[in-house]
Amino acid sequence: MTHARKVELSASEDRLEQLIAERLRPGADKAQIDERIWDLFGEEWAVMFTDLVGFSNGVSSFGIIHFLQVIHESHRLLIPCIDRHDGILLKIEGDSLMVIFRKVDKAIDCACEMQRLCQEYTADCEPAEQLALGVGLGFGRLLRIGDRDVFGGEVNAAAKLGEDIAAAHEILVTGAVRQAAAPGCVFEPIAQVPPGASSAFRLVRTGAAG
Repeated sequence: MTHARKVELSASEDRLEQLIAERLRPGADKAQIDERIWDLFGEEWAVMFTDLVGFSNGVSSFGIIHFLQVIHESHRLLIPCIDRHDGILLKIEGDSLMVIFRKVDKAIDCACEMQRLCQEYTADCEPAEQLALGVGLGFGRLLRIGDRDVFGGEVNAAAKLGEDIAAAHEILVTGAVRQAAAPGCVFEPIAQVPPGASSAFRLVRTGAAG
């Protein structure tokens, strides 16, 4: 199974590299090659980026080993939550996670549960060990390369929202997420609209009871 997964990833990456190489040749029909790339790899997904707000500043104050512990605890809480909501964890980079979901509502529900879990955990922790989570969500047609990476405007926007703009305990979304969300979700616009999105919003509450 592991070997099969490696072959699948390599095949996808090899095919993409071949098409990019064709695109670079003099006189290449770039529009036709782009269409082939989107036909092969284009899929519709919701994408999530998470970030532990203030992590970099905290490292300088408390040391990297302490914050490796904080990352370990965040993974212990958040990765099972991703599984429960049918997310696929594609990347872990330091204190950040990149996750994709087939359905926007599952991405939103997962983000809400993540925030709840972090706040419950934080209630019993020293300030240095608190999990101050920021989340960014995008949605749309992406280029998915195996189970390793995704590319697209909504990916870039979600990364910017989650890793750079979101404050602690915030869930920020692109306009595409807002449009696809279930009735009853309430959003408010934010001033910072990241490249790749036409608008951006803060999730105020979902339509779930309570």
